[in-house]
Amino acid sequence: MASIFTRIVNGEIPCHKILENDKFLAFLDVFPLVRGHILVIPKIETDYFFDISDTDLGEMMVFSKQVAKAQKAAISCKRIGVAVIGLEVPHAHIHLVPMNTANDLNFTQPKLQLPQDELAQVAERIRSKFPL
Repeated sequence: MASIFTRIVNGEIPCHKILENDKFLAFLDVFPLVRGHILVIPKIETDYFFDISDTDLGEMMVFSKQVAKAQKAAISCKRIGVAVIGLEVPHAHIHLVPMNTANDLNFTQPKLQLPQDELAQVAERIRSKFPL
């Protein structure tokens, strides 16, 4: 069965898309730690992050860097934190999280529940910072 992220890639489930190319997709996390929390995924479903080929892993990090620069320009924060956890969805992904303190990257914190219109506004604000 396809992961929820594969279903997003296939257009079966909507998302607040930030950036996309032929290999990767970046979109807002709908249960974010903080406003502007983005997930970056490979379009080809791979369960374990370190099973991604070296070439694709490098390209995914460069893609994530491009997304993080726009994210930082759009969201008031000190840094963009990066996390790879891989337990919640069996599809490799990178979390890009706007941070002002280390606690902003604490995945044991309760997640925000933002209305869809607010997520859409945040996504548009980040997209407006491309190209960088």
